[in-house]
Amino acid sequence: MALPPRLKFGIFMAPFHALGENPNLSYHRDLELMEWLDYLGFDEAWIGEHHSAGWETICSPELFIAAAIERTKTLKLGSGVSSLPYHHPLMTANRFIQLDHHSRGRVMLGVGPGALTGDAYMMGIVPTEQRPMMQEAAWLIKRLMTETEPITYKSKWFTLEEAHVHLRPYTYPHPHIAIAAVQSPSGMITAGKLGAGVLSLNAVADRGKGVSSQKITLKDFWKIAEETAAENGNTMNRDDWRIVLHTHVAETKKEAMQQVRERATWYQGDYFEDTLGTPSPFPDVSRDKLVDRMVGEGNWIVGTPDDVVDAIHRIDEISGGFGGYMIQATEWGTREQVLHSYELIARYVMPKFKGQLESLEFSQKWYADKRQFFMDARSASMDRSQSDYDKSKKKS
Repeated sequence: MALPPRLKFGIFMAPFHALGENPNLSYHRDLELMEWLDYLGFDEAWIGEHHSAGWETICSPELFIAAAIERTKTLKLGSGVSSLPYHHPLMTANRFIQLDHHSRGRVMLGVGPGALTGDAYMMGIVPTEQRPMMQEAAWLIKRLMTETEPITYKSKWFTLEEAHVHLRPYTYPHPHIAIAAVQSPSGMITAGKLGAGVLSLNAVADRGKGVSSQKITLKDFWKIAEETAAENGNTMNRDDWRIVLHTHVAETKKEAMQQVRERATWYQGDYFEDTLGTPSPFPDVSRDKLVDRMVGEGNWIVGTPDDVVDAIHRIDEISGGFGGYMIQATEWGTREQVLHSYELIARYVMPKFKGQLESLEFSQKWYADKRQFFMDARSASMDRSQSDYDKSKKKS
């Protein structure tokens, strides 16, 4: 097993809120979730940026993160992701430096090209230009955060004239940067060029067979980043590779499946297929059977904490090692069921991958193996106490 001694656990929250609900309550429910994750000891939460399509309602991860910082104590908060083609790189660098100071080092910068083509369309951005724009901006943001000399640079879509940040980052040398990698190799290439972390979304299509949605193995996908990093004088760190997986658990698999069936169907059908136009992963399957197929093929992890443990071990094997298990935040159950799912993961999954159980198990076994010796010693101690008392009564 190639997992780190302390596997990171967190969420990737777009968020996804079905139409028909009060959007203001949804915002506050998302903030409540940050507090709950912080209480449970989760490591990270990544917050999305979207501007159209009705479901993913956070348009500024920075604003959400600023609010969440004040409600949490240890949870790290990152943009998941900031769509760099939509922003001037100097402004992005400055906003995250300010958040870095607000949080005293708990902020992370996740970047990507922008997930929804409708967002780019409204801003007049040509979709085929988004990935090159993202790579260009990410490179300059890191330079702005780390270099002290002013930068002059002219791009097709922005200009830097003696640009510099007047406030240096709180985190040295800069807040953690992670690149979103979904279906194309551009994310891995960008991560390699910068020596950055990786957020792999929809990376695993069949965990049982170890085949990724890119039709190459996760090991091959990581190799792209490693080779690019070597060409640019960087080194990739698997501990900074986060894999995002749809996950919902309950006490039994039957309960978990019952809880998610209706809302997971809305999520896949009403949003991804009917709104975004994403083809069904299983066009031969009727919608009422889709959840069973997605879970059965390993696309979604729905079951018990033990199913999550098994999934982590399988991903470890097919990837060659990764550093973070990020749950794709959905609201597939009721509010109480969703919160309980995170609690079950914190109680029964996280300790197994953070080195929190071995010493307790050793101590329990050590005591159990010597229990007769300790019981005899305890009995002898009690007998001695009684004997001493009896003697003192006789003397009096």
